[in-house]
Amino acid sequence: MTLKKYFGDKNFYKTVMSVAVPIMIQNFITNFVSMLDNLMVGSLGTEQMSGVSIVNQLIFVFNLAVFGALSGAGIFTAQFFGKNDPDGIRYTIRYKVIVTLLLFGVAIFIFNVFEEPLINMFLHESDANADVALTLEFAKKYLKTILWGIFPFCVAQIFSSTLRETGETVAPMVAGFIAVLTNCLFNWVLIFGKLGFPQLGVQGAAIATNISRYVECAVIIVFVILKRKKFTYFKGVFRSFGIPKKVFKDITVKGMPLLFNEFFWSLGMSLLSVAYSLHGIDVVAGYSISSTVMNLANIAFISLGSSIGIIIGKQLGANEFEKAYDTDRKLITFSVVLSIGIGVIVFLISDKIPLLYNVSDASKEYAAFFIKVCSIFIPVHAFANASYFTIRSGGKTLVTFLMDSVFIMCINVPVAFALFYAFHLSIWVIFPIVQAIDIIKVIIGMTLVKKKVWLNNIVE
Repeated sequence: MTLKKYFGDKNFYKTVMSVAVPIMIQNFITNFVSMLDNLMVGSLGTEQMSGVSIVNQLIFVFNLAVFGALSGAGIFTAQFFGKNDPDGIRYTIRYKVIVTLLLFGVAIFIFNVFEEPLINMFLHESDANADVALTLEFAKKYLKTILWGIFPFCVAQIFSSTLRETGETVAPMVAGFIAVLTNCLFNWVLIFGKLGFPQLGVQGAAIATNISRYVECAVIIVFVILKRKKFTYFKGVFRSFGIPKKVFKDITVKGMPLLFNEFFWSLGMSLLSVAYSLHGIDVVAGYSISSTVMNLANIAFISLGSSIGIIIGKQLGANEFEKAYDTDRKLITFSVVLSIGIGVIVFLISDKIPLLYNVSDASKEYAAFFIKVCSIFIPVHAFANASYFTIRSGGKTLVTFLMDSVFIMCINVPVAFALFYAFHLSIWVIFPIVQAIDIIKVIIGMTLVKKKVWLNNIVE
């Protein structure tokens, strides 16, 4: 009887996987191609790879801010869908457009005005093992080019997130699949100068990414146009940008903490990268390798987290509170168990993966170590992620803000810097300690989920 509380039947997992698998496939394709990108750029040298890695950390902050803004409105999209309210869904789409355009404008300004200071945060003249000036040059060249692709990225995410939140997960997956294949092809062509094209190195990698983003944007828009009779909530959505005051206020109050959460969480992750970069450019390259690998390894629990938001959000919108609690408990269990198996596999192959890269031996050694440590903590991050999406699905976005971004900014980041500056510890000691701190988040998440503070219908 006890096990039945935590494990569902065949139909349960069939329903879950129908939502999760397309998201997993899309994330897998995206992250696998990112790994191929990483390998291609890594073949150019440590400075090139470090320069691209630094810029990707900066763009990562913008991307997560966009995801946060869309997720905030997306909570309402999922519940309006559960309530069968197409007008409500239209309002959330309009809200997404407005806030995303604002973020786009701010990002363009910041990246153009503060380009060099932002990059220099990751570079240290005391690093004798690499050419700091050359790394800066590659980073600036990559950033100037990659900025041309953030607008189509925003548009594609607005459409894709709305489709996923209303149960259509296959189309965004297909669009993502086409985009990453495009990215992979043009990376090979433009980085190395194949098929008669010039050899552009890191700039070629940025151009390839931009092309893939325009392709993804076009594919998803064409799909929506062709299926407009099915997705009736898109009909007339852009005839005006009117949103009822109450809906606008509700989304802002509940959703803005998610935007700030994703922004500060991604900023915290970037600051952790800055803290790790104090140990040298070899560590930057090694951390880039491990991050790419772990993004691939973490796909299962990240996709299940997104699925929790969709499945639980729909049940909460339909006032099925007991069913939502039972479903959530089983989903969290599934996520953690799956992550344990993945963690074991990643740990066993951690020494082999860095050998694929043309970087320094020190970078390879760091990468293998980082991958080992991260693989051990995959189940910890899986539980924290699942509880985060659970609490968020019920509109408790301020709680998730405190639990996620405030936690990393006020605990993980200060600890990483303090262990270096105050205690002069090496990266071999600092990195595992920073990872282990997230156990505290598991305890907090477990407590909040059990207290059922998230069982709310926010669109009544």
